[in-house]
Parts: sequence; structure tokens; C-alpha cells
Amino acid sequence: MTKKFYGPWIVFAAFITFGLSTGIPYYNISFFYDYIARDFGWSRADITLGFPLAAALTLWIGPLVIHRFSPRKLILIGTALTCVALVGFGKMPGVLWMYYGFWVLYTVGYFLSGPPPHQIMVSQWYRRSRGKAMAIVYVGVGLMGSLGSYLVKPLTETFGYHTALVILGGMLFLAWPLVIFVLKDRPSDVGQNPDGDEVAPQEQAIVSKTFPELMASKAFWLLLLGSLCSIGSIGAVNFHMKFVFLDQGFTKGADVDGTWRLASILILWSSIAGRLSIGYFADKFSKKWVMFATYFIVAATIPLLLQVHPGSDFYLYAFAVMFGFGMGADYMMIPLMAADQFGVNSLARAMAVILPVNTIGQTWFPYLVAHLQKSMEGGYNGALMVVLAVAMVGALAIGLLPGHKPVGARQ
Repeated sequence: MTKKFYGPWIVFAAFITFGLSTGIPYYNISFFYDYIARDFGWSRADITLGFPLAAALTLWIGPLVIHRFSPRKLILIGTALTCVALVGFGKMPGVLWMYYGFWVLYTVGYFLSGPPPHQIMVSQWYRRSRGKAMAIVYVGVGLMGSLGSYLVKPLTETFGYHTALVILGGMLFLAWPLVIFVLKDRPSDVGQNPDGDEVAPQEQAIVSKTFPELMASKAFWLLLLGSLCSIGSIGAVNFHMKFVFLDQGFTKGADVDGTWRLASILILWSSIAGRLSIGYFADKFSKKWVMFATYFIVAATIPLLLQVHPGSDFYLYAFAVMFGFGMGADYMMIPLMAADQFGVNSLARAMAVILPVNTIGQTWFPYLVAHLQKSMEGGYNGALMVVLAVAMVGALAIGLLPGHKPVGARQ
């Protein structure tokens, strides 16, 4: 091959497009929850129901759509839908069904433009260095997410939260030039092979597993359960963190907003370190045990959150740094493990099921936690102990995965 390998351009462009499509909206929408609650008089359960309800209604999108269309097309459509949803959140009247409708648009946009197309694209371009390449792309989510966390407070203070949401939505269209002019779905689109090799890797000749074949695999169900539990725990912490701070003594307004922003930025910066280091380890060591370690780290940080009170800076920093490190690695390890267990050509089908199911956990579990917090004594103490138990189940499921890539894929 005479042309210089195009893979680094894929990583560079996906770094930005993934950060814009996923990092900015997902990690910052919860900042506006208390503003929406005060504006419309809705309860915490009402507000946190939006995402899980939308996830349940759109569960079919992944298995039906993702493996059928070009990743680039998915990103273009998905970012447009996410933009419409954010603008809708900013302009909507106090009508609950309309709020839930915009969550449906957001969730479809998330499925189409978020993890699946970027995971599939990077996995097609890299094999030997897939962990490091995926890590760099996922750093974009943390970096862009932290940029959004830095911006939401001054934007809200200057323009109000309605306009701040519209501005965040408009930022997603910055991804379009890169998708149209830079990203390519696979190396063969420019006459190349993964990693820039002269010969295509053997895994590209393996025929994709069908949905029934994936469902018949014990490893598939263990990965599904483990990721569901861990991602659900992460979602519970992300979406309730500001409410936890309020219940633990931080006052409404500048005090809790500043604490949330500091924690969110620390989490997202730490997630960058987690993704880069875990991406390196995933290329060097058993992905199973690397993944198990990251899931255990997430579980271990939950008791630290309960120690965060006004004046307890040490616990705030310790929680945010450790949680961010584990969170960043958790999301990234799922497609790496799926490609390792089922083959890169089966990744689209595997993630088309895993991501929607994970999103159910990521969204419905916070809703459950809202009810647990309301019904259990001690505020968030009992509810977060349930979160801890679920996170530990996730780590155990990953520990039971086969330690090697199974053989017997259809040729």
C-alpha cells in the first residue's frame, strides 16, 4: 500500500464528532433538572422519568436500524434529532407529555449518533491498536462533555436556562463538516486495510453472527448483564448527583451549581485518564480482567459520594476523580469486549442489542432510585446502597466471562 494510513484522521474526526453528539448533551442535561423542576413545579420522579420512558419506547431502534445503515449517515441524522430535542427542552411550555416527547427524539438521536456508529467505525479501522484508538475517541466524549459543563453555568446565568439549552443544541451541527468530508465508514472505502496493513486481517473474513446465534451465547448474556448493571449504576450517580448534593447540605443556586460543575468537570477530566490508560491495558492484557477492575472501581466510589458535604473537599475530589476514571473506562470497554468475544463483523448486531438494553438500565435505574430515595429512610443512603449492590453484580458477571475469544464463528 502506497498511501499513508488514513486511520489517524478517523480517530481525530471521531474524537470531535463523538464528543459533540454524545458528550455535550448527555453529561450536561441533568444540570437543568432543578431549573425545570422550579419552573414547572414537576417532581424529581416526573423529571427523571423522561429518559427511561423514551428508552423503553425506542428500544427497537437499535436492532432494527443500526446494522443496516452507514455509520456516517447515522451520525448526521442522530445529531439533527438531538439538536431538535435540546431546542425543544429550552422552548417547551410546562406540558409533561411534550417534555417526554422531546426525550424520545433525544434518545433516538443518541442511539443513532452516539456510541454505536463511532464504535463500529473505529473497530473497522483498527485491530491491533483497537483499545488505544477507541480510548482516544472516547476522550472526546469526556473533553467535550467537560467543555459543556464549563459552559452551562455562565450560559444559564447570562441568557437563562432556556437559551442555554438552545445553544447546546446548535453546537451539535459542528459535527457535520467532519462527518461529510473526513470520516469514512471502513478502510476499504479508500483502498486500505485495518492498521494500514498490506493484507486484510483474518477476522474480516468471519461472517457476522446472526441475532439468534448471539442470543444462544452465554458470553453474550453475561456481557449484557454486567454492562447493564454497571451502566445503570453510573446513570444513577450521574442523574442524581446534583440532588444528592442538595440533600447533603448544599444550598440552591450558586452553591450547588458550582459544586456540581466542579464535580462534573473533575469526573470528565478523570474519565480521560481512565480511557487512555485502560485503552492501553486492554491492548496488552486480558480484556476480561481489565473490564472487571473498572467495574469494581465504579462500585467502590458510591460510598464516597455519601461523604460529600459542604466543607468536605477531600471526599468531593476523591469521589469525582475515582468515579470519572471508572466511568470512562466502563463505557469504552463494552465494544472492545464485544468485538473480542464475537468478532468485529458481529459488533454492529451485538451493540444494537447491548446499547438499548444498557440505556434501559442507564435511564430506568435512576428513576427507581428517585422512588427509593423518597420511600426509604435516610435520604439517599439506602438508595445508594442498592446502587452499590447492583454495581457489584455487574462486576461479578464480567468476572464470569470466558477469558478468551470463542471459536466456532461461521465462516
